[in-house]
Amino acid sequence: MNAFSFELIHRSARSHARVGKIHTPHGTIDTPNFVAVGTNATIKALDSQQLENIGLQLMFCNTYHLLLQPGTQTIKKAGGLHKFMNRSMPIITDSGGFQVFSLMYGTVSDEIKSRGKKKLDNSVLKINEEGVLFRSYRDGTPILLTPESSVTAQKDLGADIIIPLDELPPYHVSQDKLRESLARTHRWEKRSFDTHMQNKNNQAMYAVIHGGLDKTLRKESCSYLTQLGFDGYAIGGSLGKTREQMFDLLSYTMPLLPENKPNHLLGIGDLDSLETCIKLGVDTFDSSHPTRCARHGLLFTKNGYKKILQANNKQCFSPIDEGCTCMTCKHYTIAYLHHLFKANELTGYMLATIHNLHFMVLLMAEYRQKILNDQL
Repeated sequence: MNAFSFELIHRSARSHARVGKIHTPHGTIDTPNFVAVGTNATIKALDSQQLENIGLQLMFCNTYHLLLQPGTQTIKKAGGLHKFMNRSMPIITDSGGFQVFSLMYGTVSDEIKSRGKKKLDNSVLKINEEGVLFRSYRDGTPILLTPESSVTAQKDLGADIIIPLDELPPYHVSQDKLRESLARTHRWEKRSFDTHMQNKNNQAMYAVIHGGLDKTLRKESCSYLTQLGFDGYAIGGSLGKTREQMFDLLSYTMPLLPENKPNHLLGIGDLDSLETCIKLGVDTFDSSHPTRCARHGLLFTKNGYKKILQANNKQCFSPIDEGCTCMTCKHYTIAYLHHLFKANELTGYMLATIHNLHFMVLLMAEYRQKILNDQL
């Protein structure tokens, strides 16, 4: 078996949903699956051993932040991310481009709502064919991020799946600018791929499909990138203002991707989007939504969200979710978590994060079983 491969197990008779296995040098990922985001090579409040106990199979780390601190050379000297983090399960890294471009436009949510900010402290100095010149938010040092340097950084990190450098245009960009951005992204992705192929390093590379809400451009992106030999495909760029726009775009785009390779939906992982996206054929999702919710006291249950800080939880001595087998629910009550959050104790964030991630792991396992049973 190759260092990286995709095995299609079953496609539902009721939708485009499918069950598969992504084989990597550091283990197998059952699909469809949720990918937790560990920006700085950690899931906030948890260590790597806790993550493996939860059953998380794939983690997303951010090249941009790790490039600035502690530096990818330091991680390379440590033996790569897996040894640095003491983690044996698969890891995916992004190119760093998303964080750089977000310096220009603010968060995706802000930009869509026309609250995009101006360049943050002039952090992005120049964008041209070579790449993006930006200032480090840590010490102001100018750093040039190119397709080649992004791939080199990800080689240092040693992730199982890496991403080529792409340009992330804002939601409100003009049609001419969108087309110009797509053409540049394709050139950058080709340069990234060529650099990757010089030293594959037992790593896989996913292309990133762009084109905004323009279906013609999405088709062009799929057509061009699927000819280059990438190991998988990620759906990136603007996906619209509403879930309905995103679902419509995915309905059009997903059938244009090769069935024999895995796909990934970038930045989506809220509970209200998962089932429809899975029905459309998405294999993996990354999102900080479950962990961010946990830190804000919003806990996942079979009956919806539970707000731990509500007054009626003060003397509720049952687990967060009846029947849940996570470490938090097995050993602690809602009343105790309510107390921890009221007292701003870090243990509360840890216990809430364990629960939400465990919920996601079990939810994805349930989706996989439903697909195998042709129920989804």
